[in-house]
Amino acid sequence: MSNDFAHLVKGSPYVVAREFVDFDGDRHAVGEAWIYLGHGFLPYEDGLTLLISPGGSIRLQWRPETQGPIIDDLETYLERKDL
Repeated sequence: MSNDFAHLVKGSPYVVAREFVDFDGDRHAVGEAWIYLGHGFLPYEDGLTLLISPGGSIRLQWRPETQGPIIDDLETYLERKDL
């Protein structure tokens, strides 16, 4: 089973193209780069975890009042890029 999500492809490098703040309040600045390793979803909390290296994970919540707009427009925030 592939662990791709939206436009993210497992094992591919990505860079933050538009700054955002995750569920934990951590800011992800333009230029931050990592490898996408997979994702997990916690349905009863609408929780989406992006597994990355380095860094471990980025937690998001798929609700309109939290990071839902970011997840819905993920291609604007994360671009595939050679590291």
